[in-house]
Amino acid sequence: MSYCASRFRTIRRETTAVNVGSIGVGGDNPLRVQSMTTTLTQDVATTVAQSIALAEAGCEIVRITAPNKTAAKALGEIRREFSAAGFADVPLVADIHFLPSAAMEAIEHVEKVRVNPGNYADKKKFAVLEYSDQAYTEELERLHETFSPLVKRSKELGRALRIGTNHGSLSDRIMNRYGDTPLGMVESALEFLRIAESHSFHDMILSMKASNPKVMIEAYRLLVQRMAAESMHYPLHLGVTEAGDGEDGRIKSAIGIGSLLLDGLGDTIRVSLTEDPVYEIPVAQALATKAASLWQEPAVAATEFPIEPPDALDPFHFSRRQVNSVELGSDCLVGTEQPPRVIVKARSIADLAATAASLDSPTLKENPPEGLLVPIHSAADLSEWAKSEASFPTVFSVLEIASTLSIEDLKPVLGAAGKTVVILRQFVEDDTDLLREWIGAVRNQPPHLLAIATTAKGIATLAPVLTEIGHDRILITHADGAAAPDHAVGAYRRIASTLVGHRSRIPLWIRNTSETALSPDPSFLSRLLDASVLTGSLLCDGLGDLVSLETEADAHRAVKLAYNVLQGAGARITKTEFVACPSCGRTLFDLQSTTQRIRSKTGHLKGVKIAIMGCIVNGPGEMADADFGYVGGAPAKINLYVGKTCVRYNIPQKEADERLIDLIREHGKWVDPDPV
Repeated sequence: MSYCASRFRTIRRETTAVNVGSIGVGGDNPLRVQSMTTTLTQDVATTVAQSIALAEAGCEIVRITAPNKTAAKALGEIRREFSAAGFADVPLVADIHFLPSAAMEAIEHVEKVRVNPGNYADKKKFAVLEYSDQAYTEELERLHETFSPLVKRSKELGRALRIGTNHGSLSDRIMNRYGDTPLGMVESALEFLRIAESHSFHDMILSMKASNPKVMIEAYRLLVQRMAAESMHYPLHLGVTEAGDGEDGRIKSAIGIGSLLLDGLGDTIRVSLTEDPVYEIPVAQALATKAASLWQEPAVAATEFPIEPPDALDPFHFSRRQVNSVELGSDCLVGTEQPPRVIVKARSIADLAATAASLDSPTLKENPPEGLLVPIHSAADLSEWAKSEASFPTVFSVLEIASTLSIEDLKPVLGAAGKTVVILRQFVEDDTDLLREWIGAVRNQPPHLLAIATTAKGIATLAPVLTEIGHDRILITHADGAAAPDHAVGAYRRIASTLVGHRSRIPLWIRNTSETALSPDPSFLSRLLDASVLTGSLLCDGLGDLVSLETEADAHRAVKLAYNVLQGAGARITKTEFVACPSCGRTLFDLQSTTQRIRSKTGHLKGVKIAIMGCIVNGPGEMADADFGYVGGAPAKINLYVGKTCVRYNIPQKEADERLIDLIREHGKWVDPDPV
């Protein structure tokens, strides 16, 4: 059973609507945007002020932490003052960890309570235990007794609940039976769903958050599949937790949230940034707008596009597609064991010198593009390119050849080229003989390659030809302007699926162009989100061996953004990776300034992953694949971790930065930064 109606076009998943106060979530309601306050909950005036700022920015649902019963009681006054300020229709949500007593107090005051099934009724000891079937059943019975009072009271008051699973806080019971996996996340939520349904309670929303977009995407897909098998149709709240700040936080969030929205999943979203929460709203709104523009209602979609082709890709387990190893130049290979290669585009022949100069920048010294894409419209363009190609600071060149140019036009240039040249040309479904001709010509000019731009329809006809004559020194990409009715991710998925079906191992090149954009919005945020959704989604599917961001006019900026998207998807690590929570009322230090300060001291440590967590609620779990962790243990006290293991306790915060650096040194991962 699949997890969505289509992996090629956006058909919205059918869900049961859940009312959170006066706001409908799921069903035929629009995507709802939410955020969370970062204030101390007991500071009613400050919390109300931040809630008002969020609502005025467009936040439709505001979440507030309630770490204890005192904070939960404060929600009553917060609700009254927030309503008195003119926001009675904006629902409040209590965020609960560990204490059922806090949840029982909070449900009296706010429209929804979020509970974390990993720690609502379980103590976190990370103990190594083996549960017999009987012991496991007894644990579930205890869980039933603990969670049922909240369910019953929610039903009496007409409140909603969110069962919010976090990858970083699965219970010992789940960890020991299912491991630290998407399946474990799903089973954790299903335990709570079944308890609620035993009381005929259905006003629930589900979430499967993780700091790793791959884990988050797989967990949501698996959750929907499992719920469908049990005739459950609850709405979904989407989010990547601990995404971080700045461009990196926006990219990570867009990869995870955007991938699922394109699949038709998601009814409410939050972009979690380690910044003032007001800055989360425009990012979430932009993602929601882009997704809504693609939505096709199930009834309409079934009438217009009743037949879905088979999909040869496994959406539930990440595995990179196996491809040929192709040499692009000195020490530059494309292949399954190689990181995706970055290509940058020159706007025109006239722009070559400026593009080359911008790429010869000291800031790109560590991570330059490997390929330069040049549009070729005439024989004069070819001649002009040939005069300067040896001076380009890239390993190989890509020539985007107009259909008016012949093979004969190219032969003299290829013969004289000083570096590997990739010939990019579009082929439609009727071009089988022409394709044979071009492949033969390029093969006679080693070490050059042919990149085939085609459509999902075209590859169905061309793939048998490629199987017949072999796949060496060939790349595949999608041809612009021919995705409809698919979205761009769907078009690439169709091409990849067809190649897999023909046992073809041709590498796939992901091109971000104006045609693949989700909207015509030219702003930098919009282009960043488009690149994150297209490239990030495909990389998390295991697809993509070359990447180019051609919507960014500045070549220098395009290269940096490409590498940041690759890093966000975990496909190519070229700098320090930071996992940072967005802050809330549980946070024990200023996360924004601390994250920026630690980044300034450690941001040069290529490949090192550092987690900066405000408290221990999700810290040890979300840091599972981090090298080092900086976690609030008590007011003005920091605990330092190596992986999940706490190795330094209660360090005064003023000493913690240097102690973290010392720890990195001890483990052999510190290098001194280059002098400015």
